[in-house]
Amino acid sequence: MTSVHTEDLPEQDIPEHYTAAHLRAEDVGMFAGEPDKDVRRSLRVGQVPMPELAPDEVLVAMMASAINYNTLWSATFEPLSTFGFLQKYAKQGRWESRHDQPYQVVGSDGAGVIVKVGDGVRRWQRGNHVLISPVQADDQDPVTHADAMISGQQRVWGFETNFGGLAEYAVVRASQLIPKPGHLSWEEAASMPLCNSTAYRMLVSERGARMKQGDVVLVWGAAGGLGVHAVQMVKNGGGIAVAVVGSERKAEVVRKLGADVVIDRREIGLGEGNGHDPAAVLAAGKRLGGLIRKHTGEDPHIAFDYVGQATFGTSVFVVRRGGVVVTCGSSTGYQHQYDNRYLWMKLNRVIGSHGANLQEQWEANRLAELGQVVPVLSGVYPLSEVGEAARLVQQNQHIGKVSVLCQAKEPGLGITDPAARARIGEARLRPLEG
Repeated sequence: MTSVHTEDLPEQDIPEHYTAAHLRAEDVGMFAGEPDKDVRRSLRVGQVPMPELAPDEVLVAMMASAINYNTLWSATFEPLSTFGFLQKYAKQGRWESRHDQPYQVVGSDGAGVIVKVGDGVRRWQRGNHVLISPVQADDQDPVTHADAMISGQQRVWGFETNFGGLAEYAVVRASQLIPKPGHLSWEEAASMPLCNSTAYRMLVSERGARMKQGDVVLVWGAAGGLGVHAVQMVKNGGGIAVAVVGSERKAEVVRKLGADVVIDRREIGLGEGNGHDPAAVLAAGKRLGGLIRKHTGEDPHIAFDYVGQATFGTSVFVVRRGGVVVTCGSSTGYQHQYDNRYLWMKLNRVIGSHGANLQEQWEANRLAELGQVVPVLSGVYPLSEVGEAARLVQQNQHIGKVSVLCQAKEPGLGITDPAARARIGEARLRPLEG
């Protein structure tokens, strides 16, 4: 893989092929019957053809990207092979047909430099340093202009589309672009768009839980990619963060991020295997509720739940009357069971949330620009070792996010506003150090 200086990128010739982390259609089914679906076997790094650019798209030289769970789902071909998404998308027309290939370039986070713009692109030009929203929206769908996430044509880039971010180059729509905060390095910035904006929509947006000052917020998986951003959002918004984690090391990290109460999930006896057992859910809920009341004096207003099957029933049980359970995923399983009495009798709400629209993306990014929300990175890998980076996340051995250097030659590059970085402070920007 060839690394280049960012100041040279806007003028360089666009290559006919580029290096990318990708999946191959011929590998679908390779994990059938295997208990350990090791993504290092399916994630390939090699040359792929450079696609043609549509009029509303830009070509970004990717400096860095990051690992998300949707890349793991793609790489295990579960619950569905994402090649099916590409085939369905390709049926819509000429530009969409490019996405149906025998390979899929994956990756839904990224930071880089624009090197080419389509004829229909306004507001952006070559040389701009950008982050990439993971949401590909259709601006010609009327509902997009109310909320792009409601559109049936909304897709997750690098998961439901091709030409994603774990590569030397990425093809994105201009409506996915966000200005890169100048005080962050490439790998720090690349770790934020998906999780930071998802947490923002779940907690802060009028389409989410509408968290207000003083709200007690239960954050499951508080040391994960979504969790570390949720804890910061709660504290930044004047709430009381109750963080559930799985180890003392993770407890230390979320305390550093501002968690008011930290609970080890082993204290409540809730594991991945008993989310379907009503008695176990009730017992865990009583223990968790008791611990939360002991430390805060009240039940939570909001449960931030992306863990799913193992935790959802407990979330419904512990939130107060009139409380909210907001969910954006199910990392432990999609089939949730809960006691409906605790939903209807307490007049609670369940809100489904998915990604964030572009306005929410920009609002979440503004918090990063102000230093009010910071990246939490526990690993940085070269593109050649993307399989190892993904495996780390697959085995839940990470904290926060894991980034991948694409065209950036080493960590720490891309900082264009050192004064802002000095004002925010290295200790705050690197919460895992020490």
